[in-house]
Amino acid sequence: MLQKIYSAAVIGLSAEEVEIETDISSGLPATIVVGLPDAAIRESRERVKSALKHANMQFPKSRVAVNLAPADLPKIGSHYDLPIAISILLNSGQIQFEPKDKVFVGELALDGALRSVPGVLVIAEAAAKRGFRTLFVPEANAVEASLIKGLEVVRVKNLTSLLQMLAGISPFTYFEKPETEKKEERPADNPWDFRLIRGQELAKRALEIAASGGHNILMSGSPGSGKTLLARALASILPTLTYQESLEVTKIYSVAGLLSAREGLQSLRPFRSPHHTASGIALVGGGSDPRPGEITLAHRGILFLDEFPEFGRYVLESLRQPLEDGFINVSRAARSVLFPAKFMLVAAQNPCPCGFAGDPEKACVCPPTQLLRYQKKISGPLLDRIDLHVQVPRLSFEKIEGNEELENSDTVRGRVQAARAIQQKRFARAGLAIQSNAEMGIKEIKEYCRPDEPGLMLLRNAVASQRLSARAYHRVLKLARTIADLSSVEKIRADHIAEALMFRPKSES
Repeated sequence: MLQKIYSAAVIGLSAEEVEIETDISSGLPATIVVGLPDAAIRESRERVKSALKHANMQFPKSRVAVNLAPADLPKIGSHYDLPIAISILLNSGQIQFEPKDKVFVGELALDGALRSVPGVLVIAEAAAKRGFRTLFVPEANAVEASLIKGLEVVRVKNLTSLLQMLAGISPFTYFEKPETEKKEERPADNPWDFRLIRGQELAKRALEIAASGGHNILMSGSPGSGKTLLARALASILPTLTYQESLEVTKIYSVAGLLSAREGLQSLRPFRSPHHTASGIALVGGGSDPRPGEITLAHRGILFLDEFPEFGRYVLESLRQPLEDGFINVSRAARSVLFPAKFMLVAAQNPCPCGFAGDPEKACVCPPTQLLRYQKKISGPLLDRIDLHVQVPRLSFEKIEGNEELENSDTVRGRVQAARAIQQKRFARAGLAIQSNAEMGIKEIKEYCRPDEPGLMLLRNAVASQRLSARAYHRVLKLARTIADLSSVEKIRADHIAEALMFRPKSES
């Protein structure tokens, strides 16, 4: 009777159970792997054969058929090396153990050592949900695997040590689970601290509002005015991740293979800054085996697009749906995968190709047609999805050389944390899975963003005079809700509406 070894296939940010069966029969020596394996799995024969030799085991000198079930599910990755090797040994009678509640994951080196593989966290989560008790992983993946409760994680250094554990010669090396609730502290000497930014009070106020509510922001100004510095400083005032948010981010980085051997639960919000030559697939994700793109890697953090108009128009337009929905559905012929994409878009741009349109001290040399073409690179629907539009002017000498004491990032982050706490308490009370004001839908806006009478009148006049779209109207209300939360005020007032309207683009007026 064939005995099954269990592993898993990573699909997007989830995993499916995979059964490995091996049949050893008489005939000419040949190894056949079936079940839609990719090239890495088909090449596993040589890695497995060499690893078995270094573990003083025999690779069968006959016909070996390895089946990865279910047969219609594509299998991708080198993490099937270990379960294939164990299946061959078990079904050839070289080892004996009960495989029923065990899952094996790992890539084999030629000498039998186990190399780390991506996606172990989602494999561990799927194994625990399906009732498996023990997960065998490479040492480098033990930390992330141990984040899942209800699962015993065995860290494996090499094939020899694993065989000794399965034979009862040595005890299982269970990995001691770390304290998952404990988070790393943000470094005190952050190089992008708010206290280093001279002037730009309006821009810093806009960043504080954006961080408090998770809003998108676009900064426009001449070269050297500080747009990139402001964007990087924004990361230093973001609130710390909640446990659930940390788990979401860690799963994404596990699948993307971006976790180091010592990293467990991610504690800092992501900051992604792709170059403007990035393709649409690099930004939103995809490929024949769909992988997360930059917008998913920026989930619960910041996606910073410097030189905003220099990105391809198709690339920028691909952001429209994720900005609205908070997820991206990557569809391919074989299957579709849903990736989360709740990120803050932080964009920076020059006002024109030469960079000096509207500059009071340096004349713009761009022809009108070139200026118009440059400004049309960003569509109106995309601009409509950005909550805060901020001008970042050139700094004077007095501002640059000023010696006044400025607020540091810790002080600003304290206010941001307080505003986020108000929001989370409000949404938790209503049983909503919403973390910030920017995630509110129309139903929540009607419930929590009702302004007082003067504020409503001001908003009515703004809709008429600035020709606000329905989307812009709702975004103004969400922004005003965040401004009110920063002031610890429950009712949205006219001054909150006025400040929110101040950050709408001038083209609407």
